[in-house]
Amino acid sequence: MPQFSLVQKILLYGIPLLFAITVHEVAHGWVANRLGDPTARMLGRLTLNPIKHIDPVGTLLIPALLLLMHSPFLFGWAKPVPITPQNFKKPRTGMAWVAAAGPGSNLLMALIWLAIAWCSVTFGGVVPWIVPLYWMGVFGVIANVALGVLNLFPLPPLDGSRVLAGLLPPEGARVLYRIEPYGLFIVAILLATGVLNTLLGPPMDGLINLLLAPLPALQ
Repeated sequence: MPQFSLVQKILLYGIPLLFAITVHEVAHGWVANRLGDPTARMLGRLTLNPIKHIDPVGTLLIPALLLLMHSPFLFGWAKPVPITPQNFKKPRTGMAWVAAAGPGSNLLMALIWLAIAWCSVTFGGVVPWIVPLYWMGVFGVIANVALGVLNLFPLPPLDGSRVLAGLLPPEGARVLYRIEPYGLFIVAILLATGVLNTLLGPPMDGLINLLLAPLPALQ
């Protein structure tokens, strides 16, 4: 990887990460709206304008600190899109689909960033901004895979817990919901102790390698 200045690194890393988090939240609201809950749409949250979704701590401070610490995980969050499950015909099933939409959107964006990186290789040497665009594409793949895989972990308030709650019997779902007030603290502890990396590192690395291994180096 070429040597980039701090400002260049912030742009190269920050733009894909900002889109990853923003589109993730919009996907939740879009699916909810399709399933009969217009809450997010009525509050103006079905927009790709990142200002509508930025949480100063979760979107900016935490990811920046993790990047500076060279953490194996990118952990961050946006302002949650408001959802009213009672508007769904089947609330738990509806919430499961809404939750799955977030990681699903990250997988789709990983493919889009991969396509951008491939285009950069194809047109390499033609225009001067191809090199940073290539590395932005590479990091876009990594950021979206990391965010998607992390959110599939079945611990509240991560999306995987909502998907799991939709599959469990009601009593099992209630147990998951009781954990939610402590979920972020548990995730932080698992992250700090390396347990999260042990659990999620292999599938995350495997998917990243699957996507990036065929990508030619930029000449």
